[in-house]
Amino acid sequence: MDYKMIVLDLDGTLTNRKKEITPRTKDVLLEAQKRGKTVVLASGRPFQGIAPLARELELERYGGYVLSFNGGMITNCRTGEIVASALLPQEINGRVIRLAKEQQINILTYQGDRIIAMKGKDPYVELESRVNHLEVTEPEDMEAYVTFAVPKFLMTDDGDYLAVVEPQVKAALGKNFSVYRSDPYYLEILPRGIDKAQRLAVLLELLGMSREEIIACGDGYNDLTMIQFAGLGVAMENAVLPVRNAADFITRSNDEDGVALAVEKFMLS
Repeated sequence: MDYKMIVLDLDGTLTNRKKEITPRTKDVLLEAQKRGKTVVLASGRPFQGIAPLARELELERYGGYVLSFNGGMITNCRTGEIVASALLPQEINGRVIRLAKEQQINILTYQGDRIIAMKGKDPYVELESRVNHLEVTEPEDMEAYVTFAVPKFLMTDDGDYLAVVEPQVKAALGKNFSVYRSDPYYLEILPRGIDKAQRLAVLLELLGMSREEIIACGDGYNDLTMIQFAGLGVAMENAVLPVRNAADFITRSNDEDGVALAVEKFMLS
């Protein structure tokens, strides 16, 4: 199969444990783009947290795309244009924030180049801030402050406790929202239908491509749908078990140039 596009999760997939793209993986992805392949970065991160990696891989030069907020926003890197976006309805904000209070967990969302958090001094908020290069604002009353539509909310706590909270949040919000964990300590709340597979389908329609022409690589729970959707689903060796079980191919880990191996095997050979 002549695969034309590769879609990459970031943390645990494209980047190693230091959150860096290794030289070999970078060189292989640049070579793929020189041969006319399209690189797409798909992550739960906001665009600002993906942009440095997009620049490193020269997506602007080669016409790649970024799916930020798990595809809630799709950006054409060559033009800077947002080609598709989806926001949570503003009227849900208070309900979601109160739900976090009831479950006694922290919650954050985004406003421009800032994170808005109920509790700023929180290791998971600090991690989100550090990874995405965003400052944190802690309003006195988060419910009163967040009076604008947002792309997503992120509930944060210890993974074992979030596993208990997750079904309760799903039940409370109902079927009109996508609720899932992107990491053990992050519970994402997005508009219904916002996951990497469904938003990839939007991008492919815009580009006139079929899903059989794409490779998707990932490791986490929020990568499962795109692994199942792609013509070739690739799981990292370090992937969670459901992703490994769903994949067509299991490559090496993110610390062993697993993405480079997959690109060499299926796109450059």
